[in-house]
Amino acid sequence: MRVLAVGCHPDDLEICCGGTLARMADEGHEVYMCHVANGDMGHMVIMPEELGKLREKEAENGGDILGAKKVYNVNIGDCRLYSHDTEARREMVRIIREVQPDFIITHSPDDYMEDHLQVSQLVFETSFTASVAHMFPEYPVYRVVPIYYMDNLAGANFLPEQYVDITDYIDKKIAALECHESQLKWMLEHDKIDFAEFVKSCSRFRGLQSGVQYAEAFKACHAHLRDTTKRFLP
Repeated sequence: MRVLAVGCHPDDLEICCGGTLARMADEGHEVYMCHVANGDMGHMVIMPEELGKLREKEAENGGDILGAKKVYNVNIGDCRLYSHDTEARREMVRIIREVQPDFIITHSPDDYMEDHLQVSQLVFETSFTASVAHMFPEYPVYRVVPIYYMDNLAGANFLPEQYVDITDYIDKKIAALECHESQLKWMLEHDKIDFAEFVKSCSRFRGLQSGVQYAEAFKACHAHLRDTTKRFLP
């Protein structure tokens, strides 16, 4: 199978579904990662242009650890992302049609942050648009596929429907997250937050809920053409 995981910022996928992606890659599936925003506002000292380039490299390093075949960067600035933006839609359709995923993972429509919500809506819209032949006809058409929403940060306002056991992949998940040094180092030094430990604790909490040591949580998009009898998550 092919999975396309679409997050907003360069570290969002490692946080919310990195263990699942690592497990899928290890099991022989093709994993593709995409961050829509470039993360250029995610620091108080490093300036946006420099930070955007740095975070792109951090995302590539994280993807390498998780076993991704490719990490895409739509390269839209933080807080400047709108799901109806024509160029953002065009690029997302291009990526979907290029990858031809069997299913997509992205942010929940009940997430806490506007940029995340815009990505969730963008993925929902363009995953249908990718099936419309005369929309962006310069790229080959593709079918509508199921969408799974990954956990919100700290599980807030998220009621899981499916869990993935990532016990054997928790170290790889955290190693990939730690590639995002510009974020983790800053939070530790200035906010006294060990974010890697925070994320690991969230995975432990989902593991306790589902009867394993570490887990990640998901729920399906139940809109027409999205539901399926097939289990896509491992």
